[in-house]
Amino acid sequence: MQIQEQIRVAGVVGAGGAGFPSHVKAGSTVDTILANGAECEPLLHKDLELMVHFPERVVHGMKLLMQATGAQDGIIGIKEKNRIAADALQPFLDDPRLRVHLMGDFYPSGDEYVLVYEATKRLIPPQGIPLQVGVVVNNVETLYNISLAAEGRPVTHKFITVTGTVARPCTFLAPVGMSYRDAIEVAGGASIDEYAIFVSGIMMGKLECDLDLPITKTTAGLILLPKSHPLVERKIVPETAMHRIGKSACDQCSYCTELCPRYILGYDVQPHKVMRSLAFTTSGADIWSKFASLCCACGLCTLYSCPEGLYPKEACDKSKEDLKASNQKWSGNMKVQPHPMYEYRRTPIKQLMTRLGILEFESPAHFLHADIQPQRVTIPLSQHIGQPALPLVSVGTRVQAGQCIADVPAEKLGASIHASIAGTVTEISNRITIER
Repeated sequence: MQIQEQIRVAGVVGAGGAGFPSHVKAGSTVDTILANGAECEPLLHKDLELMVHFPERVVHGMKLLMQATGAQDGIIGIKEKNRIAADALQPFLDDPRLRVHLMGDFYPSGDEYVLVYEATKRLIPPQGIPLQVGVVVNNVETLYNISLAAEGRPVTHKFITVTGTVARPCTFLAPVGMSYRDAIEVAGGASIDEYAIFVSGIMMGKLECDLDLPITKTTAGLILLPKSHPLVERKIVPETAMHRIGKSACDQCSYCTELCPRYILGYDVQPHKVMRSLAFTTSGADIWSKFASLCCACGLCTLYSCPEGLYPKEACDKSKEDLKASNQKWSGNMKVQPHPMYEYRRTPIKQLMTRLGILEFESPAHFLHADIQPQRVTIPLSQHIGQPALPLVSVGTRVQAGQCIADVPAEKLGASIHASIAGTVTEISNRITIER
């Protein structure tokens, strides 16, 4: 069985958050494989811990992907402050085509447009993908999973960081489908009574309060913050209120644009012009500005740049949604050239964390070597881009850990799903519940 098929059978998807089926990337032809180990979300350290403790797996996965795609170069992007990870990888970089690229500690260094430029000096076309410049980008955990797939081991666990207001911040391998409640208990439980959970990051993640939601193949971590924290209070403001406030208060200072990571890289993203469109109609929906089309939704404009605490990122989100619904595609300047101040307008992570008011929650979150065995897992059938997987089991079926319990037809985009624990299937809906 070729590695592309092994990746498909193992259900490997992008572990950095996108969830794109990895076997599709493995079937492309490129000259460079770029591993994303930048991990730019504040407080999360799962990629760092993975590289430190499983460096051979990361490099092995990269070699397999290079072989599958015909790539001649393999680059691992890591922040210079995480040199401990580079040192751990170095003994396994036994091929002159492999190297580590050290990056500055800025946000969002893990954005694939930024990462590709930093590591190769190539600029992805507007609304394009790395493949168009001869690069395949994969999170380092995806490479870890590809390494396991070559041995016939499917994706059943997810590296996550649990941190914030917990007793023992840590990183560990969580069975896919494990509840947030159980994951928080692994970290010693919450240290306060009233908290909310940022899932997969403060900047680009979601805010949740339901402890019974499951860990998926794309969950990067759980960050617990007090419900009274300003970040939580901002996140729960209704979208209509965000736009109404922006309509009345935005003074067009353009800081959101001048500090936008995509704008300073040369892409025509101008959040302040999107905010300007709020004033044209009650909703802005009829004449949203095209200048949101290339936004990467990193959240920097909303949570860092705006001196008035407005919501340009959310305005861009709505703009992109409405532009897509009306089938309007990007038709602007396709020539990209970094801003002359590119090197000097990048946002340092520590400065961002200070602005967010989360420095007190920073913790190493070291890797916890533990065989975690929850009594129940609830595994969603859609944890990836593409069609949801179709169940291969029924209620009452006894399954073994690693058994394929749902799959997607070969001609469809998607990924197979595997049991993360041994037990009995007790419920099937848009997810499969297994009781030990």
